[in-house]
Amino acid sequence: MKTLTLSESGLSSAVLECAGVLRQRGAVAALPTETVYGLVCRWDDPEGVAEIYQLKQRDGRKPLSMFALDVESARRYGAEINDKAERLFRAFTPGRITIITGLVGGGTLGIRIPDHEFVLALLRELGEPLASTSANLSGMPAALNCADALSGLNGTPAIAVDGGALPSGSLASTVVDVSGSEVRILREGPLSAASIFSVLE
Repeated sequence: MKTLTLSESGLSSAVLECAGVLRQRGAVAALPTETVYGLVCRWDDPEGVAEIYQLKQRDGRKPLSMFALDVESARRYGAEINDKAERLFRAFTPGRITIITGLVGGGTLGIRIPDHEFVLALLRELGEPLASTSANLSGMPAALNCADALSGLNGTPAIAVDGGALPSGSLASTVVDVSGSEVRILREGPLSAASIFSVLE
């Protein structure tokens, strides 16, 4: 496993190196976001997805979220963006919210447009979304620094990006499901339920 330190490598160099690794089949990266440290692979890499589940010891019935550069990127991969989703994307993204929408052909998809310079640059470089989840064993606290992210996994990712320690008290994104007729807050994080319903009402 290779570890890149953003403060030493520089943004552009780290993005190119991380993208090069993620273009290999089955490769997973641990990296910082504006919420918590996460694990990612290319969205269309089933071997990478399987590796994330192994690293997290995650229940295979629990889907991963999509890191997308914008709403149109998510649409190209089958997301059905209804009116409620559209309003939430406009109000809160890029930012600390995961919005669950319907999928063309059935099912649902959790989408997050992150507000983190490195992750956005990586998405632009790859030209496709990333499958994502927090970098910790399922059921354990989220990691707020690179060392904790790596030590808490069942194995090691192909590459790790150390963006330094995140602020104490940082929370994983708020998760809101607007795929059905009823809006459901599945996880209240940095954005409160009140702020979400104020936009939808």
